[in-house]
Amino acid sequence: MTVTAPPRLPSPNDPITHGEFDALVEALIEEARKRAQRRRRRNGAIVILVALVGVTLFTLVDRTTRSQTASPALAARSSVPTATVSAKIAFVHNPRGNSCCEDEVYVMNADGSGLKLLSRIVTTGLPGGLAWSPDGRRIAFAGFPPKTGGIHVLNADGTRQRRLTRTANFDFAPTWSPDGRKIAFSSGPGGLSVMNLSVMNADGSGRRTLTNERFSWPHDWSPDGRKIAFPSERDGNPEVYVMNADGSEQRNLTRNPAGDNLRTPDIQQTTAEHSAWSPDGRQLLFVSNRDGNSEVYVMNADSSGQRNLTRNPAQDSDPVWSPDGRTIAFVRGRNGNNRPAREVYVMNADGSGQRNLTRNPATDEAPAWSPDGSTIAFLSQRDHNYEVYIMNADGTKQRNLTRSPTNDGSFAWSPPPR
Repeated sequence: MTVTAPPRLPSPNDPITHGEFDALVEALIEEARKRAQRRRRRNGAIVILVALVGVTLFTLVDRTTRSQTASPALAARSSVPTATVSAKIAFVHNPRGNSCCEDEVYVMNADGSGLKLLSRIVTTGLPGGLAWSPDGRRIAFAGFPPKTGGIHVLNADGTRQRRLTRTANFDFAPTWSPDGRKIAFSSGPGGLSVMNLSVMNADGSGRRTLTNERFSWPHDWSPDGRKIAFPSERDGNPEVYVMNADGSEQRNLTRNPAGDNLRTPDIQQTTAEHSAWSPDGRQLLFVSNRDGNSEVYVMNADSSGQRNLTRNPAQDSDPVWSPDGRTIAFVRGRNGNNRPAREVYVMNADGSGQRNLTRNPATDEAPAWSPDGSTIAFLSQRDHNYEVYIMNADGTKQRNLTRSPTNDGSFAWSPPPR
């Protein structure tokens, strides 16, 4: 590059003509133009250099973040929303397929990977057969009598398995109190129609029977742990009751000659603890046949404001609140039939916007929301036996997680991190 010396300015004592002055002005203008061009080239080079450095830094940071979390990549591969990937699903599996009650406890990631056997103790596989502790560190499950009957607890990695109850009764459906200090469970001499609700400390001590009747299952702790909702037939027909966590002040909430229950208790169903209570504890979902068929109802926690949400001639049952309390998932029997041909639906909390999510000829049931509300797990028979499926909350990307030739039954999401 040739550098031209700038024109010399005349000193005040130098004489100058008009022609010389014009030439000097033109020279100064030309020099200013050349300097401006050099500045633009230099500034342009600086801008390009800064941009290249920025792109390089952004790429390095993005790669570092991806390597640390692995969640976005995993979500892309598995079609599971990113926020759900860290959650796990525990479930019971029948390895032989030759009995209703030869199930084992497994755990897997929300995309179906990381399958791990936690316990070979024979479990019931019945509704509410297992439950996570609120801190996500332990799992309670029900063994099948006589040899492994009772409530068992183990760490989420399968270690430190302990049997908490040892009686001749049939103990099942354990649920943890929200603070993780107690476990409520149903107990009876046999079958699902003769049982009482009991509670014990999380280590198995301090067991007490809270009800004294022939039907008190399923049950749900209130979100604050102060109350337990449960069904009872003490007044001649099924009704929804509530009591304090110590068993005191038992009260009939529904008071209707029809049959009312928290959810239908005769399917391979498990839902998260507190599924009947709204997340804020102000309302309760229940199922009633007071309109001639099974419908999903809601009421305030003090029993006021009871109303039908579904209003459909088909059989509606098994409602569960979304974590934010804005949406309710439930099961509807197609063509008015309760079973088979069931589908998973969702609706707004006021009953509006009812939509079929699963849309499959086979039976789909037992919806359970992921802790972040982005996905719903459910049981399906579309592969000729019960399997655990997952889908986005809008019904898209339905996938079989367990893929087993034998039945997978009761399942539960791990709780959100604290």
